[in-house]
Amino acid sequence: MPLPGNETFARLLAAEGGWSMVESETRRFPDGETYFRILSEVKGHAVDLVCTLAAPDDQFLRLVFAADTAHRLGAAEVTLVAPYLAYMRQDKVFNPGEAVTSQTFARLLSATFDRIVTVDPHLHRYPLLSALYQIPADSLHAAPVLADWIAANVAAPLLIGPDEESVQWVSGIASRIGAPFEVLRKTRHGDRSVEIAMPDLSAHRLRQPVLVDDIASSGGTLIEAARQFSAMGLPRPICAVVHALFAGDAFALLSEVAARVVSTDTVAHASNAVSVAPLIARHLNTLPLRKES
Repeated sequence: MPLPGNETFARLLAAEGGWSMVESETRRFPDGETYFRILSEVKGHAVDLVCTLAAPDDQFLRLVFAADTAHRLGAAEVTLVAPYLAYMRQDKVFNPGEAVTSQTFARLLSATFDRIVTVDPHLHRYPLLSALYQIPADSLHAAPVLADWIAANVAAPLLIGPDEESVQWVSGIASRIGAPFEVLRKTRHGDRSVEIAMPDLSAHRLRQPVLVDDIASSGGTLIEAARQFSAMGLPRPICAVVHALFAGDAFALLSEVAARVVSTDTVAHASNAVSVAPLIARHLNTLPLRKES
C-alpha cells in the first residue's frame, strides 16, 4: 500500500513480487487534520506500507494512521518499506540539550509497525539497525545494483569514495566490477562547508572517475570533489548516489561540474537511473507470511 507520492515505486515493487496493490483514500479536512481509509481487504494478509521518508515530518502521522488501520482490520503483519529512512544522523548529543532524534524516531516506528525494511540507512555510531529499533529491522544494500549499473554504462571506471568511512563500501563496488578505487579525505566545517583533500590520481588519468556516495543532501562533498577533478586535468566525474535528497539547488550545482549524476529510486528524483525495487521484492519474498498472503 503506497502512501501519497510513493505510487510509482509501490507499483514497481508489486510487479516484482507478484503482489496486489492495497487501495486507500486520504485527504485533508478543512482544519488540516488527515482523513485515511483502507479500501481493500487486508484481513489475514501481510501488508507492506511503502513510504520513502525523505520528508518524514509531513508523512509520519499518515503513516501511523495507515498502520493502525491495517492492524485494526486484521492484517497479519504490517511492514514499513522505507527505501530511504530518515532521522539517522543525529545519533548522539553534540551540544547540551539536543534531542537524539534517531532514538526517538526509532521508538515511534517500533511502536507502530511489526517490521521495517530499508536500504543503506546512515549507520555511523550504530553497528546495526537492530541496535536502534525494537522490531525486526532489515537493512538492504544498494552497492551491488550501483556496481552493475557502473559496469554496464561506464568504460574504464575509477571508483572514488567521499571519505575514509566509505572504504569498505567503495571497495566492495570496485571489487564487484574489477575496477580500481581511491578515497578522498574530507573535513566538514558545517552542514554546507567541506574541505576535500585529493589523493594522487596520476596513475589513473585514462580512467573515468565515478564518485559514489550513500546520501547526497547539500551535495557539498560531491560538488567540491568534482571541481577539484577539473583542476587536476581529469575528466569530469560521474556521480552515483543511493539516496538523492539534493536539498535546494544542490542538484543544479552538481550537474554543472559532473559529467552525469545518477541515483537509485529510493527517493524519487530526476536523476533516478537504478531501481532497488527488485532488491526489496526479493527480500520481502523470503519473509514469513509472504507466501501465504
